[in-house]
Amino acid sequence: MGVASNNKRILLNTFYLYGRMLLLMLVSLFTVREIFNALGVVDYGLYNVVAGIVVLFSFLSNTMLGASQRFFSYDIGKNDIVKLKRTFSVTLSIYFFIAFVVLILAETLGVWFLNHKMNIPENRLYASNWVYQFSIISFIVSILTIPYTALLVAHEKLKFYAYLGILEAILKLLIVYLLLIVAMDRLILYGGLLLGVTLINSLIYFLICKKKFPESNYSFIWDKEYFKELLSFSGWNLFGAFAGVLNNQGINILLNMFFGAVLNSARAIAIQINSVLNLFVSNLMLSVRPQITKYYAQDDRNNMLKLVFQSSKIGFYLLTFLSIPILLNAELIIKLWLGNVQEYVVLFVRITILTTLIDSISYPLMTAAQATGNVKRYQIIVGGFLLLNVPVTYTFYKIGYPPEYGLYVIMVTSTICLFFRLVLLKSLISLPILTFAKEVLLRCLLVFTFVSLPLLYFKNYFSDNVIGLFSFSFVAILFSIFIILLMGLSSDEKNILINVVKSKILKKV
Repeated sequence: MGVASNNKRILLNTFYLYGRMLLLMLVSLFTVREIFNALGVVDYGLYNVVAGIVVLFSFLSNTMLGASQRFFSYDIGKNDIVKLKRTFSVTLSIYFFIAFVVLILAETLGVWFLNHKMNIPENRLYASNWVYQFSIISFIVSILTIPYTALLVAHEKLKFYAYLGILEAILKLLIVYLLLIVAMDRLILYGGLLLGVTLINSLIYFLICKKKFPESNYSFIWDKEYFKELLSFSGWNLFGAFAGVLNNQGINILLNMFFGAVLNSARAIAIQINSVLNLFVSNLMLSVRPQITKYYAQDDRNNMLKLVFQSSKIGFYLLTFLSIPILLNAELIIKLWLGNVQEYVVLFVRITILTTLIDSISYPLMTAAQATGNVKRYQIIVGGFLLLNVPVTYTFYKIGYPPEYGLYVIMVTSTICLFFRLVLLKSLISLPILTFAKEVLLRCLLVFTFVSLPLLYFKNYFSDNVIGLFSFSFVAILFSIFIILLMGLSSDEKNILINVVKSKILKKV
């Protein structure tokens, strides 16, 4: 299958995913506000930090998702269907074991930590334990669903993934409605309803794969060498993923221990806003990740590197023209959205978005490293550095530094890890660092600088209300696109874009 056909598939899948994303974004903006108002500041913060304990275990599922998809895409790239079936069955067997280990850890260490170390009001401890149990079940179900999700993505059948987004949006709206009409503890009800959404989504993924992909029919296969290969790859990714999750969720726990649930609520709002923006990059990566792995499997390094470069830039640009209006109008947006502005929310939002802008450049680099299968040295260096975040943040908080320093630590670490990844990928896939610095890093820096500084100056000319916000956002997006076209794209990329636009216009004429 040719490069042109692959690019067409990437564009089509991106179209499906962005349609899904826009729907979820609109629903999320509404539901987060209503859920925040229904639960209140304390309960909303408690839900996010209590569920966050279980998320600490999610490094297992995220690791295995990357491992599963990498091996599935590799087998598909080699057109080896027999091996693909074996890979799926071996992977699912490993998932059953992981689910059992997580269950034991969560019901022992996790329960002890929740009840003896967390800063939870005594009258909300009962409800928090219910939420924790719901979260454990949800996580176990999600673990066993991941091989099916990875298979769907590896086959690039992302329209089904997009359709499930419509269902997810409907279920989220239903949750808001039930929170308002059902007479029971709303924190417990919220946790139970989210578990229900997980169960429904998981069942649908299972049924789709059973119908579409014969290799998803599980049979127990004992292959010592293949188990060893998968576990070795996953083991080192496990270390790196643990470091990444601890990097984020560990800060939540430290915020709770030193500053209480109100600060957890402030960070939860920042993460919700950032998650909506991050959908743009994650959807792009869902489209390009299988192709990066398949190019590696086919030993097509030129197209692999080209796709890594382009997706790093495009991911950053997508975030830039959407995040600038939020960065410059964070206080007004939160006030219009939630009705009040908590202390630290605006600062948390800005730091979190800036960190995600840095990470967006790294996502394709992570995928390229995963594609090689040779991740031991990569994970030791990058993961080892990420592990420093929690002790460093703990030290800052212990000696009296304010809450935002934990987020500053994450941002600095993300920047350093970006450069570590470049050095490591030079040896893994011969990535040209100077070319990447010139074509990606420099262009991204120029685009962000030449977009943000003029808009920061002209922001004062717009009214501080809804009309002013929409007017400024419209101008900011148009100006961002202009700067991206002017200095963000290479001449070849501009020519490709012009040809695509021309073909679309001629097609309609």
